[in-house]
Amino acid sequence: MAAAALLASPVVSAQEKTEKVLLAKAAAEAEQQLKQTFTNLQFDDFEPAPVKGAIYQASAGGRIVYYAPESEHLLFASIFDKNGVNLTALAQEAGISNRLKSIDSSQALEIGPKDAPTVIEFTDPDCPYCRALNRYWAAKAAEGKPVRRLIFFVSGIHPEAAAKSEHILCSVDKAVAFKAIYSGAAPTALRTCAEGRGKVEAHAKVVSAAGVSGTPTLIVGGKLISGFQQAEIEAFLSSAKTNRVSR
Repeated sequence: MAAAALLASPVVSAQEKTEKVLLAKAAAEAEQQLKQTFTNLQFDDFEPAPVKGAIYQASAGGRIVYYAPESEHLLFASIFDKNGVNLTALAQEAGISNRLKSIDSSQALEIGPKDAPTVIEFTDPDCPYCRALNRYWAAKAAEGKPVRRLIFFVSGIHPEAAAKSEHILCSVDKAVAFKAIYSGAAPTALRTCAEGRGKVEAHAKVVSAAGVSGTPTLIVGGKLISGFQQAEIEAFLSSAKTNRVSR
């Protein structure tokens, strides 16, 4: 047995050597192809990635992710074709387009001028980032940059979210009630009503159909923004302003 193992070891080493040569050759060819295909790309190092085998695409919460089952890797990345087209962005836009079809805007709580840029907003009254976003919208309105917010309440994260959402939807002046709750006010008694409860249930169905799992989530200009991403929101507002001026 020992003799057989000794005899086999040079063969294994030879196989490993051959594999290394083949891998090095494949890497050199891939590096050359990368230089020829993406001529403007500058890079320093080039080596095999840890990802192996086929890669599959999935939509998770409106975001495109990639999975390589052979090496069990999850990739958060953007894929570009040889013409510089962001295929990941296109897939995400297609997914958002499908989501928009499931959103009945007539069920939303509408806050803001009707002629302002429209934002679909999924929010939670007890979410601190949602409250920060509400302060941001107020600041933008004060700057003369208001938005029309189509609001859907996400009531499955915090225990009092559904009750506070119903309170807002049962109020005579819903915008004022919204502002009060999101500023941290704690009414002695939360309003309840059949209409408000029905709206909360309708919002839950929209949230489920849209696949929203976190707050705040925004859909602006056909793009999904997860969380309070101020830079992305600013870019949308600048684009919306440019489009309105050019009309």
